[in-house]
Amino acid sequence: MRADLVLEGGGVKGIALVGAVSVLQEEGYEFPRVAGTSAGALVAALLAADYPASELAGWLRKVDFAEFADKGALDRLGPVGKALSVVFEQGVYEGHAVERWTAERLAEQGRETFANMRLPDDPDSTLPDERRYRLVVMASDVTRGRLVRLPWDYPDFGLAADTRPVAEAVRASTSIPFYYEPVRLTGGKGYEHVLVDGGMLSNFPVDTFDRTDGRAPRWPTFGIKLSARPEAAQRPQDIGNTFDFARALVSTMMNFHDQMHLDDPAVTARTIFVDTFKVRATDFDLDDETKDRLYQSGRDAARKFLDSWDFDAYVAKFRSG
Repeated sequence: MRADLVLEGGGVKGIALVGAVSVLQEEGYEFPRVAGTSAGALVAALLAADYPASELAGWLRKVDFAEFADKGALDRLGPVGKALSVVFEQGVYEGHAVERWTAERLAEQGRETFANMRLPDDPDSTLPDERRYRLVVMASDVTRGRLVRLPWDYPDFGLAADTRPVAEAVRASTSIPFYYEPVRLTGGKGYEHVLVDGGMLSNFPVDTFDRTDGRAPRWPTFGIKLSARPEAAQRPQDIGNTFDFARALVSTMMNFHDQMHLDDPAVTARTIFVDTFKVRATDFDLDDETKDRLYQSGRDAARKFLDSWDFDAYVAKFRSG
């Protein structure tokens, strides 16, 4: 069985995405195309590189997320250094650790660049040739104030999509504002593009692979949304200084997206909603028990979804033209 997959962002909560995907794979689903934002972009890239969810789960359970908070020279000077890093570098942490870890995993599968993510010819697809990739990653271009879909939009920068490293796009999508330094790209048009977390503009781009010719889809697109209970992310935050305030602003922004329940019945019908409890996107000190709980919550949500999923009924109700 085939299904395209769209994964919402949510920082460290991404392990819940892996739990949901593991059930889909156990039930026989394969994913021709995968899209994601932030942590969803990281998971999507590894799935597009043909890693099974069971292997991803093993990595994410072992990884110390605190290692992804890599510090530069300024960051090591304590609170003052962090504040200076925000002022002069637009982010506390470097972001190199996430990019390096992702690049190493992709290299093991020979999927370092987007040329290695190309889809075979598909005459029945509505995607133009320049968009036939297994992976699409969302990032926010704050230079132009718009969403970019990588690799689709690299040519807009004057860059050749096939030559760009996949890990570069993942790092851009995971660059939570003020936490990670943004990714800066200078293309052929002569000016710099500053890229940050795609969740600022599109945390759940579930329509990425939808047909545009009015015909019924050949297979479904499943969305996995890290949508907690309404009260789940309301844990008070201590705000004692400017850095705490900036952190609270970013956390509020990210969790706002995670708590929103979609109103469109055609979207909710194909979306797996995963309870992420009181975990915040930026809880880098996640303990093993919480990781396991998130992973299991993803699995439980996927099983509940599949128990009532009927593709033919979905097409008849929402996509029959």
